[in-house]
Amino acid sequence: MPTWRIAMTGDAAVTVSFPARIDRDISARVVALAETVRAAGYPGVRDVVPSYHSVTVYLDPIRTDLDSLWTTLEEAAAAPLESGRPQRDIVVPVVYGGDAGRDLAEVARFAGVSPDEVIRLHTQRRYRVYMVGFLAGFPYMGIVDPRIAIPRRATPRPAVAAGSVGIAGAQTGIYPATAPGGWHLIGRATVEPFDPRRDPPCPWRPGDVVTFESVSEGGGR
Repeated sequence: MPTWRIAMTGDAAVTVSFPARIDRDISARVVALAETVRAAGYPGVRDVVPSYHSVTVYLDPIRTDLDSLWTTLEEAAAAPLESGRPQRDIVVPVVYGGDAGRDLAEVARFAGVSPDEVIRLHTQRRYRVYMVGFLAGFPYMGIVDPRIAIPRRATPRPAVAAGSVGIAGAQTGIYPATAPGGWHLIGRATVEPFDPRRDPPCPWRPGDVVTFESVSEGGGR
């Protein structure tokens, strides 16, 4: 079982940390721990935020029973990981190349393959959502085929369009809003990545599994 530690993060948050690496087992423990805290329903807990290798619980130090919460976190972190936890499978249609995927040719040169092969390599894998962050609704997913695991751009772009699908090393992700970004762009998702009017506003959460599907501009395969 991975080692872990628990510590206060300021006076209004507590963090449980596992080894800092991209690892499915660690991610599963993070997701399970976050679910346990949410289910406990502690008064004063404002948010529970899972990342690649940690869970941070934001709280009202006046209302929250920190001793009880601390015990729950310790027990959940040390508990055996349940096998066969349910996961959601999500298919994301993507228009690859063109203006939406302006870096597709560069990724192909990096990999020493054709752009069509980059698309095949990107769509043949099932990607775990490890965390959602940076921007509201931005899914950090992995792990991409090592042949197309191109590092981040040396110079980020000042504006990347919403829906853009990118690669940064072993990770792939989808920009939920127009924002600066340094990932290599290979296409555009045809789904709405984030809508604050929707419940939930984001279609994916940590622990989900995403598969990309290549479609034409009009939506056909």
